[in-house]
Amino acid sequence: MKYLTTIMLVAFLNATVMTKEIKTTIQINASPEKVWSILTNFENYPKWNPFIKSIKGDVKVGNKITARIEPPGAKGMTFKPRILAYETNKELKWLGHLWFSGLFDGEHIFELIDNGNGTTTFIQREKFKGLLVPMFKKMLDINSLNGFDNMNKKLKELAEHE
Repeated sequence: MKYLTTIMLVAFLNATVMTKEIKTTIQINASPEKVWSILTNFENYPKWNPFIKSIKGDVKVGNKITARIEPPGAKGMTFKPRILAYETNKELKWLGHLWFSGLFDGEHIFELIDNGNGTTTFIQREKFKGLLVPMFKKMLDINSLNGFDNMNKKLKELAEHE
């Protein structure tokens, strides 16, 4: 009974206290195709991306890739997320873990919305879940969110001026 109570408590905390989402949105004066071509040209990330320094591997649903992020003002990290979605000109999504599942998991989503007028709304968000989420809350709210914003602005600049 004690074991079951512990499991239920952890499940409850994981579903409530130990979750967090950060989200940024930017309108880009370019087609989703143009934005997507820059976003998915991973070989060029070191040249322009101030937040995600590299993505290596075969980016296909079900595959694991290697990604390196460097949030401003925080220590960078390399991790190996699994691709959950890859829909051309629309969405790229992966799920990564710190050490093992349930400790600090991040589902990162890039979403492109065609506004029908030659512009694209680019949404970058990440849903975090796990025991360590409360410990990283400040870093996520400041460093990671700033990293998202910096990347979005650079993506917009490239898409609108290439």
